[in-house]
Amino acid sequence: MSRAFYGYILASQRNGTLYIGVTNDIVRRTWEHREGRGSNFTRRYSVKMLVHVETFESISLAIQRETNLKRWPRRWKLALIEQNNPTWSDLSENLI
Repeated sequence: MSRAFYGYILASQRNGTLYIGVTNDIVRRTWEHREGRGSNFTRRYSVKMLVHVETFESISLAIQRETNLKRWPRRWKLALIEQNNPTWSDLSENLI
């Protein structure tokens, strides 16, 4: 059985503050962010909506993607979200 790792983007609202992270349990991690236990940044800026998620077979690939995304210009990040989630729906509602 292979283990999955996830790269994800959270947003405070459409075109709002963004947060990029990596986890091996996307359900738990999005719950932590929603409950204010995810990180100081997401708690401070109320970044709770899961707007983009990618699955990887290794943690190193997930971390590499996270690093690359963090270096992208903001407009590229917004375009990535718009391409896969044009309505900016909270994807965490469909995880379970």
